[in-house]
Amino acid sequence: MKDLNDYTPPKVWRWNAENGGQFSKTNRPTAGATHEAALPEGKHPFQLYSMATPNGVKVTVLFEELLEAGHTGAEYDAWLIKIGDGDQFGSGFVELNPNSKIPALLDRSGEKPQRVFESGAILLHLAETFGAFLPKDPGQRTEALNWLFWQMGSAPYLGGGFGHFYAYAPEKFEYPIDRFSMEAKRQLDVLDRHLAENDYMAGEYSIADIAIWSWYGQLVLGRLYDAAEFLDVESYSHVMRWAKAIDARPAVQRGRMVNRPFGDPAMQLHERHSAEDFETKTQDKIGG
Repeated sequence: MKDLNDYTPPKVWRWNAENGGQFSKTNRPTAGATHEAALPEGKHPFQLYSMATPNGVKVTVLFEELLEAGHTGAEYDAWLIKIGDGDQFGSGFVELNPNSKIPALLDRSGEKPQRVFESGAILLHLAETFGAFLPKDPGQRTEALNWLFWQMGSAPYLGGGFGHFYAYAPEKFEYPIDRFSMEAKRQLDVLDRHLAENDYMAGEYSIADIAIWSWYGQLVLGRLYDAAEFLDVESYSHVMRWAKAIDARPAVQRGRMVNRPFGDPAMQLHERHSAEDFETKTQDKIGG
């Protein structure tokens, strides 16, 4: 790769897969399926196709919270989509989400199956379906949606910006790392100031907390990009308090395990089809 200062953009950009780094096998400048692959379906009303990235964790945490709260109609089958292998470009997945990003949900609970894609849309869809984890007070509901959409708009700077250049880019360059570190810390400061005066993002624990925790909570807990020390996350004391409180919730602990193909085998539940799977089908028990 050329020195950053030597690069001059061409008049017309052309994709060069050799510059894609570790993502060169899956990144491309076009949409659509690359191969035929039908999606599996289980017996439950909700069929989730995902992987335990922060965006995937949002949805499995909410499903587990709904079940823990007694919403038995929220039973779901969770199928692992290995994004490093390009599963998201299979024809069945693209039919659910033409943007080829996890998570994607098929809701079969109504008269007609409904696809739902984009993690924020899935959280809102489930919260409205079950009347849970979204405040009923109109003002608090709006506040929860404010923060839900704040996360959807802000996290790409954390993941695609800071995370990419700090952890994944083929070479380290000072300018983009400085640029996105500044933005990541600004966002943490936004959260810290809000959480200094609030236990949760919108008065009560809600989908806004679930969405934000999956990115920023896991960041400050040292689970994203090995960047906790670099970003001095301990200085955001109110974010740390909030992140630890949510992390201690049993449903959150279970949700982190679902569709997880990396890390401690005892924390990996590649597929989830029943509550018993957490006890009997983690990778440390079944191997492979």
